[in-house]
Amino acid sequence: MVRLVSQIIFSLATILLATKLSLCHGKTTLNLDHGITFPIFPLRLKSGLGGHYIPETSCSSWRLGVEAHNIIDWKTIPQECEDYVGNYLLGKQYREDSKAVTEEAYKYAKSLNLVGDGKDIWVFDIDETSLSNLPYYAHHGFGVEPYNATAFNEWVDLGIAPPLPESLKLYKKLLGLGIKVVFITGRPESQRDITLNNLKIASYNTFETLIVKNTTEYNGKTAVTYKSSERKKFEENGYRIVGNIGDQWSDILGTNTGNRTFKLPDPMYYIS
Repeated sequence: MVRLVSQIIFSLATILLATKLSLCHGKTTLNLDHGITFPIFPLRLKSGLGGHYIPETSCSSWRLGVEAHNIIDWKTIPQECEDYVGNYLLGKQYREDSKAVTEEAYKYAKSLNLVGDGKDIWVFDIDETSLSNLPYYAHHGFGVEPYNATAFNEWVDLGIAPPLPESLKLYKKLLGLGIKVVFITGRPESQRDITLNNLKIASYNTFETLIVKNTTEYNGKTAVTYKSSERKKFEENGYRIVGNIGDQWSDILGTNTGNRTFKLPDPMYYIS
């Protein structure tokens, strides 16, 4: 009997505490059929119910801010988030997030009434969209180290970057629908041949063209300016950009972005 009374008192105390916290934080209430209203149990505090720190909470919030484009112009990932970002990229969640994007892209593509004149194109970015540089970044802190152009270009020049599986599947499905693919990358002209070869090794065998960055024409210009200008050239030549996919916001912002854009996850670096 004493034990039962103690349990009832504990339950009432828990409900009162939940009510207090919910009112303080404006939480939603749950209305039951018999007229009694209980607040939905509040979210855990960052320190946890036992006062212990819940690891990686701030890093997941940081990644959300990055993907939502609320955190911009950053140079490296936070030092304390190296393990979090690494586990995300090497675990299944990165693949699942990418799959959610590409499946939505394909669903949209299937809904299109294509003209069939060969002028419908889909723009693909290269790095972290079509090809993955994860083997490189795994040895460089998943973005915690400052960008090293020399080291990264040495990796690119190997021409062995694997495809992102979900992007490759989307690419093949788009071709099956009669949509042509165009690659636009921030890689320079000096890496055109190695990039073409890498794309073919990664099974991107059929595409309209590969656009690499003319560093003289676009010297000092942002990626948004560069990619907007190159997309405009396609539209001026009669092409219709029905879709556009990239891992950076600079891939899908600006002008001439296409009928619809899709953003793949990338918490390793930011390009303006």
